[in-house]
Order: sequence, then C-alpha cells, then structure tokens
Amino acid sequence: MLQAKLRGHFQYYGVSGNYRAISQFYRQTLRLVLKWLNRRGQKRSFNCPGFTAYLTRYPLPKPRIMHNFYTLSFGT
Repeated sequence: MLQAKLRGHFQYYGVSGNYRAISQFYRQTLRLVLKWLNRRGQKRSFNCPGFTAYLTRYPLPKPRIMHNFYTLSFGT
C-alpha cells in the first residue's frame, strides 16, 4: 500500500523543478516507516543496517521527475 501511495505522490508532484521537495518527502517517509516499524513491540526491532536490508528486500519507489515541462512540444 505504501508503494502505491509513494508512486502516486511522485507521479502527481514529480514535475520539473520539484525534485528537492519529493526527495525530502521520500526521506521523511523513510524516517516515519522506521519509526512505525520500531513501535511494533517492546524493544526496537530495526536499526539502520537492518532497515537498509529490509528496504533491499522490499524496495520502495525512488523519487523521480515524471513530467518534464521543458521538453514538451505544443502544436506538433
């Protein structure tokens, strides 16, 4: 479900000149996911290397520019 939400966010907001904002959103999302995963039990279940291994196994979409307004051609 998180993959679909991120993909939709990047498709909507991934326009020319907005890479910094969607990259910041991606980093904040990763921080919140790590926080959420560590709340599942009494002890912390993930540290930084463990979370990186988790993301390697279950990757999330990376932020990218989907709509480049500078290469659009109108009327041809």
